[in-house]
Amino acid sequence: MHTLSLPMPYVLSDRDPIVGEGETRYILRVRDMPREDKPREKLLALGPSHLSQAELMAVLLGVGTKKEEVLAMSHRILREYGERSVSSEKNPTALAESLDIPLAKACQIVASFELGRRFYEDKAGKPVFIRTAKQAFEHLKSIGHMQKEQLRGIYLNSRYQVIREEVISIGSLTANIVHPREVFQPAVEHGAVAVIVAHNHPSGNPHPTEDDLLVTRQLQEAGNILGIDLLDHLVIAGNDFISMMENDNA
Repeated sequence: MHTLSLPMPYVLSDRDPIVGEGETRYILRVRDMPREDKPREKLLALGPSHLSQAELMAVLLGVGTKKEEVLAMSHRILREYGERSVSSEKNPTALAESLDIPLAKACQIVASFELGRRFYEDKAGKPVFIRTAKQAFEHLKSIGHMQKEQLRGIYLNSRYQVIREEVISIGSLTANIVHPREVFQPAVEHGAVAVIVAHNHPSGNPHPTEDDLLVTRQLQEAGNILGIDLLDHLVIAGNDFISMMENDNA
């Protein structure tokens, strides 16, 4: 794993004005499976704790499409978008377009996770704080094994607490595709003061490309204008990563 001997902690800029004082795919179609193995029947017989994430997603979606069986679709959704990211996605259109699924099914997914958030938001786990590149990597390392390139954004408040996470784009990372608007809009909406972005290299090589460097410079410039820090841009490949900010300061 790529780490520095003395990892540099992230440092937020003081921008406040001073005022006043002081995956495995299923080959069989659900209808061809033994009755006890079908997700809905399994749920009725054993309860939800005995179902995998993909099986629960299949129950939610109900049926697949003409070109894709429902369990295969469920596995693909979780594999390509990531379990954590699909649960936090609030834009059905973006989800449908990214995964090539019907808009109605994307609406079902978004609605179900939003309902869960509203029921259980008072029981949320401990807050997550990210102060170093290593911590950012540990938070996002699952994308290192994805087969499609994906750009993620982590949004922090002034205490370095994660208040939002977004899938910004899926596909090759180029300056023409990744626009600062998509990166910083969630920060503005949720009152974040800093952003960490990360993307994966399915090739297994974590070294930044020229496009990676160009995107980083553009995001830094946009962040300076908006008063929102770009704390880091990580490139993750497998179990390895490179922090562009640490490399720039090495």
